[in-house]
Amino acid sequence: MGTTTFTGPVKAGNVLNTTGTTVGTIANVGFVVMSQSAPVAQATNVAVAGLYKTNIVIPAGSQILSVSVLKTTVWSGAATTVNVGTNATATQIAVAADNDLSTTLGISAVIPGDSSARSLVWKDVGVSDVQIYMLSTNTGTGVGVLTVTYVQARDLT
Repeated sequence: MGTTTFTGPVKAGNVLNTTGTTVGTIANVGFVVMSQSAPVAQATNVAVAGLYKTNIVIPAGSQILSVSVLKTTVWSGAATTVNVGTNATATQIAVAADNDLSTTLGISAVIPGDSSARSLVWKDVGVSDVQIYMLSTNTGTGVGVLTVTYVQARDLT
């Protein structure tokens, strides 16, 4: 099956401009939700133990709607938590204290926790594209797929 690529951001709706005050005459165009996924492991794919540099790159100005890990093998060892971020420190999007992947197989939500700074990154990733990193607290046997769902170039600054 083929794929189609748009440069985006992509918007959809059938009422492009507001011409009145009732539904059907009020613009209903909205942004298309996007997602990118990458295989991850509790081990590492770079020189830093537990750090996984993904191929996920979120466009500048995007709003993150959700981050999740589909676990096919649960995280193991003394620490089963993860950070997710935009560089090797991997703390800009989520921190280990809020994100434990030791529970059953399946999807685990990754959350920003009670942090204004992290919540602001979810609101708008900033003026440059960002690459996504995941950092496990220790290396173990965990395996899964990290998915970031976002609205491209929403610019909610």
